[in-house]
Amino acid sequence: MRFPIVAAAFILLAACAPPGQSNQSGAGATGPIKIANVDAQSGQLSSLGQWEHKGVKLAIDEANKAGGVNGRQIQLDLFDSQGDPTVGTNLARKIAGEGYIAMLGTAESAVTLAMAPILKDAKIPNITSGQSPKLAELKSPFLFLNAPTSVTFDETLAKYLVDEKGQKKIALISNNGAYGSGEHDAFLNALRTRSVTPLADEVVTPDQKDFNANLAKIREKDPEVLFIGAEEVQSGLIAKQARELGLKAVFAGGAPMGTDVYATTAGLKNAEGSIVSSPYLSNDAGDAIKAFAAKYKAAYNEEARMHVAKAYDGASILIEALKQTKGEGGQKLADAIRGVKRAGLLGDYDYDANGVGIHTTKIGLVKDGKVVPEAAS
Repeated sequence: MRFPIVAAAFILLAACAPPGQSNQSGAGATGPIKIANVDAQSGQLSSLGQWEHKGVKLAIDEANKAGGVNGRQIQLDLFDSQGDPTVGTNLARKIAGEGYIAMLGTAESAVTLAMAPILKDAKIPNITSGQSPKLAELKSPFLFLNAPTSVTFDETLAKYLVDEKGQKKIALISNNGAYGSGEHDAFLNALRTRSVTPLADEVVTPDQKDFNANLAKIREKDPEVLFIGAEEVQSGLIAKQARELGLKAVFAGGAPMGTDVYATTAGLKNAEGSIVSSPYLSNDAGDAIKAFAAKYKAAYNEEARMHVAKAYDGASILIEALKQTKGEGGQKLADAIRGVKRAGLLGDYDYDANGVGIHTTKIGLVKDGKVVPEAAS
């Protein structure tokens, strides 16, 4: 009769493992370290999620080939959030219940915001590619950003447009999703601190595809600059329709406007000259970035880009922290992530109390569908 009692006790102990830690976590554990990668693999935001996964996978594959963490391999499992916060919430519960000790993703701020409370309660560190200032405002000790928030992107943009170029006839169009509203509020605040009032301020929905009515109102104001606060596809559609309506304003915005998805959706001619604020502008900006771009192209037969690079940076930071904890998760892993100081592809990571690790961006211009540093234009 002793064996069943011992077995039952073992099962009970395994079931009661600390949050963010399974019975396979810790310095003495064996077997794979389970890491979840959650990103849209379907839907309008799937390009973001696919880039994210490739960047994450490249870093994980490199670590595993080099011996893994404390002699253990990293098991990377991909989950499709569909860009939907409800799906993300369900996935967060699944991750919390199935022994994952960390999560990479998502690239969609609204989905990350929905998942964050569940992951915090489960003590599962999450390194996200989202950029909404609301992520930092959560002040979760288990949430970390691998890129700046919109506040940094848009302060850099306003400094360039207003302070350096003297542009004050500026109009805004942005969506009211988590990313778009973050961009809108950050850029508007940056303008206000410079005593600039937008000529127009149009707000659309994230799934909207026809912007003619909004753009017609903007056209009446004849702005010199049109700020677009939206994701890649929607930004491209706005730019395309703006040119079709005869708007001559230069387009300006954050990282989504630095992608080929934006340029091809808008049309190369329409995208030409768009002003982009981003921490990663070119695959030729330094030896480390050149080396990364070369190995990424060798692995996936496509050019690297900012979304790939920041996902690679985030995964690399997680791997470094896991080595410090010898594969242990929970609060120990979160503390290790916060303590990582890394010269990454996007810049020098130094996490603050709100989980933001990068604090600067640069200005680039779209030329022939690609972004070049403004100084080299």
